[in-house]
Amino acid sequence: MPKILLRDDNIEEVSRKEPLWVFGYGSLCWNPGFDYEQSVTGFVKGFSRRFWQGNTTHRGTETKPGRVATLVEDKEGITWGKAFLVAAENHAALPYLSTRECQLGGYKIYTVNFHPRSSFFVSSHSSSSNFTDKKEALLYIAVPENRHWLGAAPLPDIAKQILECHGSSGSNVEYLLKLADFMRDEIPEALDEHLFSLERLVRKFAWDMKICLKTLMGETTEKKEEPKQEARAVVPSFQFASRIPDKKLRCVNM
Repeated sequence: MPKILLRDDNIEEVSRKEPLWVFGYGSLCWNPGFDYEQSVTGFVKGFSRRFWQGNTTHRGTETKPGRVATLVEDKEGITWGKAFLVAAENHAALPYLSTRECQLGGYKIYTVNFHPRSSFFVSSHSSSSNFTDKKEALLYIAVPENRHWLGAAPLPDIAKQILECHGSSGSNVEYLLKLADFMRDEIPEALDEHLFSLERLVRKFAWDMKICLKTLMGETTEKKEEPKQEARAVVPSFQFASRIPDKKLRCVNM
């Protein structure tokens, strides 16, 4: 287990003399919500990502909690995500994360060694070599003692729960699918059987139940209606009548 940094209510006590890294492995990957100097994809060792943490605000409610990601100890595990460099003069990021992750989410703060994705930094320029080493980063982990903890369950049960839940930030499905999309788009070589198995199950159940995933993702398939033009009376014009040659009409007796 990484070293615990401090109590949740004392997050502002972190020294701000130097910039620091924050590692995200859930919604922070695609929606950090705070200002940062740069972001880097990479991984932490000794953990596996699991959808074992309940959520009663952003992706669920008190009566119908959603499921979001946390990390569990795994000696052979590697969890991929994204780290964000927070400037020393940025005094808003950590209080924001304290509210989002600790007070509302039930997470605790730890420090961990973050390893940047090596292929991202392959360069002939010497300036890039400074980023290939591991970095100490803040990490938010939900542990079983917190009141939102849901724990392990069969994957089909977790998938169905995710499919049914919504919160103030949107559907639980959006959380899962955007995280899976992030992994495929930015770290295509990463393996995460738990995450991608849940994605496959959610898509299958949605298909079986005829649930529109685009709607749950906040997208719309409706076309905007074109503004209707006011009907105007058509006034016959005879401006070209002079060009029509005169014709003689005759009656035909039948």
